[in-house]
Amino acid sequence: MPSPLPSDETAKVSESAFQPVKFATVQDPLCKNGHDDQSDVPDFPDGGLTAWGTALGAFLIQFCGFGYSSAYGIYQDFYTRTYLTDHTPSEIAWIGSVATFLTLSLGPVSGRMLDRGAFYHVMILGCLLQSLCLFMLSLTKPNGYYQASLIFLTQGIGCAVATGLTSIPSIAVVSHHFQRRRPFVMGLVVTGASLGAVSHPIMLNNLINGKLGFANGVRASAGMISGLNFIACLLMRTRLPPQPKDVSYTHVLKNSFTDPIFVCTCLWMATFQVGFSFEAFYLQLDSTSHGLSNRFSFYSLSFLHSGACMGKLTAGIVSAYAGILNTVIGSSLISSAVIFAMIGLHSVASVVLIGITYGYFSGVCTATMAPLISLLTPEISDLGIRIGISFAISGDSGAPICGALLSGNYIWWKPVVFAGVITSCRAARLFLFG
Repeated sequence: MPSPLPSDETAKVSESAFQPVKFATVQDPLCKNGHDDQSDVPDFPDGGLTAWGTALGAFLIQFCGFGYSSAYGIYQDFYTRTYLTDHTPSEIAWIGSVATFLTLSLGPVSGRMLDRGAFYHVMILGCLLQSLCLFMLSLTKPNGYYQASLIFLTQGIGCAVATGLTSIPSIAVVSHHFQRRRPFVMGLVVTGASLGAVSHPIMLNNLINGKLGFANGVRASAGMISGLNFIACLLMRTRLPPQPKDVSYTHVLKNSFTDPIFVCTCLWMATFQVGFSFEAFYLQLDSTSHGLSNRFSFYSLSFLHSGACMGKLTAGIVSAYAGILNTVIGSSLISSAVIFAMIGLHSVASVVLIGITYGYFSGVCTATMAPLISLLTPEISDLGIRIGISFAISGDSGAPICGALLSGNYIWWKPVVFAGVITSCRAARLFLFG
């Protein structure tokens, strides 16, 4: 699944997008006392052992959180062909779809808890929950009674809640230590999710489909995740005092859902998730079902996420010249065309080309989401909640629908056409309402 945070270059572009807003009337969220007086603004070290240790810890959290959840396509393929053969691909896809929704929708809640001074409580709870759920996942049995429900509870709900609790606060705490270097450091932290999205599929495929098998393979990955999360919790430190001022969610929700342009943008993000979840959930299954070797198919998702990583890194450069809206529309049209190309997926070259190309342009879309929402947010203090709302709405049911169209007979053209048409609509919405 995609990280909802922009890369370093995109973060710089988003700063220029805020130029029309009059910041003089907005309180600095990093001020100790909430005053506009510059003397109250705390000094930022912009370096040092504690600051860089916090950045490294946040990097590890992203690697273990969004990075690991992006490897769900490995589980989708394994469950469909081996572990849960008495369930349809559509039913299995609900595990990943619910996980995506919960992970993205918990961002505003966990971010608010950081503001209230509960950073360590949130991080420890999230890390322990992820470890517990992964070890519980390893105890499930193939096609056993209620085993699908146990997998849904541990992976679809438990791991998703854990990732939702830890990901946003780990990014936000970096701002406690950096000011001048903040965009650069946050860009480095976000690459942890991209690195995890590339490496976890390779590791899980070789563990689960190798000599260790599913149970021991999941335990091995759970042990690694637990160790890295433990190190991350030891490294990260907060500096700024908690902010007791509450945000009126009712007021923000009312203003957001009465803004037609914001609503249309949220709908675009939801349709984007349909296309991305189809590629991320089914690309490996598509490869294996067309007779390609398992050894090669195991790397198909790594091609996809490698392309997405390149897209995130270059999105800022592209949008600086073409503009955020034009970049989103263009990348949306190209990515939807690539989805239609999956009808012709029959060879190694087609998997590599489709994976890297779609990954790149979907990465551009992902990296420009937050800056696009920022352009539509008149009050800076509402930006975090609005981003959380938009990503919560983007948690979709597209993957189960595609799974139902695919059926147990693997009729690939039906879900391909559905995902391609839905994805094409997002560019039309932005073109008409942007």
